[in-house]
Amino acid sequence: MTRFVSHGPDPRDGRIYVLSQELQLAIDVALATDRPLLLSGDPGSGKSSLAPFYAREKRLRYYEHVVTSQTQAADLLWTFDSVRRLGDAQMHRGRLNDGVYVNPGVLWWSLAPESARTRGGLLQDTHRHDPLNRFHDERGTRGAVVLIDEIDKADPDVPNSLLVPLGSQEFTIAETGTIVRREPDVAAPLIIITTNGERQLPQAFLRRCVTYTLPAPTPEDLVRIAQLHLEHEGVLFDNETVDLAVTLADELIHVRDNEQSGRERLPSTAEYLDALRACRELHVHPGHPQWPLVRSLTLAKSPQQDG
Repeated sequence: MTRFVSHGPDPRDGRIYVLSQELQLAIDVALATDRPLLLSGDPGSGKSSLAPFYAREKRLRYYEHVVTSQTQAADLLWTFDSVRRLGDAQMHRGRLNDGVYVNPGVLWWSLAPESARTRGGLLQDTHRHDPLNRFHDERGTRGAVVLIDEIDKADPDVPNSLLVPLGSQEFTIAETGTIVRREPDVAAPLIIITTNGERQLPQAFLRRCVTYTLPAPTPEDLVRIAQLHLEHEGVLFDNETVDLAVTLADELIHVRDNEQSGRERLPSTAEYLDALRACRELHVHPGHPQWPLVRSLTLAKSPQQDG
């Protein structure tokens, strides 16, 4: 059996994704209507992987912002280093250029990259590379994909505060009065927003999104995903590996269908890949004495208990 060479469980490099016809249609509708695409689905189902894949396939600039409980809507637009400015003002006691203290966020770069480079005309264009574009080799393109990951972790005010800038593709920098709007030669970005359903999103926000829920994977889906990942990692997808992938796919579906009681969530595609990699690396397969433990560590994880 060929030894598995790890490249990380989730490199987020956009090189592998199985894009269904239904999901492609959802993207097309989002682009046609100029609306964000809100993706829901189980954790580990591939919501966050879609954006870098689509950006790489279409040779678009790619930005991502992972939302936390501390995220404010303005963080996606710009941040202002008021502490640094105060220190400089106390030290120099002269007139300061506020553009120095403005840091464009992912939506500013996606809508108006030339404005972002000059901080809305307050700085000279230094022709520096776009610091937030994850695919620097494709930075010259005039289109972009933006991933806003796990929006449901933010305070409910955050989605509502994004309605106007996402809808009008225009906003004003409070500290400088600079108006940022999508540049004429820049295509409207594809905004992909993910949610794990941990918090109810505002209805006004939902109405302004194209929504799509990733379906539960079929055994055929899982095996195809496994093949793409392993072949990308240089692993021969031979008959032995196919048999293991099929067996583990059936096992995951069995866990999802028959062992839901007491579970906070069901095993995902990511955990299926973990099980496959572990079995290959450790030479364990269903029926092996160590299989029950491997199964409980990857596919059939016990819910956490309060201690």
